[in-house]
Amino acid sequence: MDIYLPVAEMSVNLFLILGLGGMVGFLSGVFGVGGGFIMTPLLIFIGIPPAVAVGSGASQILASSTSGAIAHTRRRTVDFRMGWVLIAGGAVGSGLGILLFRWLRATGQIDVVIALAYVLFLGVIGALMFAESARTLFRTRKSSPATRRRKLHQHHWLHGLPMKMRFNQSRLYISVLTPLAVGAGVGVLVAIMGVGGGFIMVPAMIYLIGMPTSVVIGTSLFQIAFVTAITSFLHAYTNQAVDIVLALLLIAGGVIGVQFGSRAGAVLKGEQLRILLAILVLAVALKMAWDLVATPADVFSIAR
Repeated sequence: MDIYLPVAEMSVNLFLILGLGGMVGFLSGVFGVGGGFIMTPLLIFIGIPPAVAVGSGASQILASSTSGAIAHTRRRTVDFRMGWVLIAGGAVGSGLGILLFRWLRATGQIDVVIALAYVLFLGVIGALMFAESARTLFRTRKSSPATRRRKLHQHHWLHGLPMKMRFNQSRLYISVLTPLAVGAGVGVLVAIMGVGGGFIMVPAMIYLIGMPTSVVIGTSLFQIAFVTAITSFLHAYTNQAVDIVLALLLIAGGVIGVQFGSRAGAVLKGEQLRILLAILVLAVALKMAWDLVATPADVFSIAR
């Protein structure tokens, strides 16, 4: 059963889109990530124009991250003060990213930039996650519980910057410049890549800002919900790159898939989840890299 996407200007199979949304929702439930770094490449793989895939993918992430943020708010695992600082940085970053996106689209380079960004970020982050997870699994088997204890976070030069603020929920007293910079960087990525930024935000919050893991996921989802809302609006208004039909189908599939994924994720250990996610990230990066260098099936194309 085919359905027409008015902004993408093409027909797609209804059950294929619902299936993609459900699959990404399942993976989001298993790994605790927004899934945008998987969704956008998958949409591109099935022929959706990259610009529309980015804009519509951001809308789908908005729905899933909002649902997750509400759940974490009820559990009191959200540092709202830190979240608002990250949102302030993310709003600035997403605005700059939208302008850059518009300029790249006007010059005809947006498709290549999106693909290169995915190959670079997913390749590097996937490799680092895989190496860290493999080391953790090895240490877990070789060491005793006493030797596995480590500090909540390590102090480095970023914690010595001026304009310090106290974040009681995270038990931190650090410069506000660090979370502002992290939020701005993720905001740019949300606009350019159509991702929630959780696969970068979460490690940055743990290793750069030094937040405890107990409040990282909830605060990340809280920030992502607002930043993706801003980005989705700007994409729709400035670039006309949000296909509402596509976005609604992805949201519907994702809502169903995440319920099953959350149950599946409960039976796996943290180290196992991280290494499986790293393998998935690397697989997507390799597929994107192959598409950049492989000879296309159709040498000539009228796709915009």
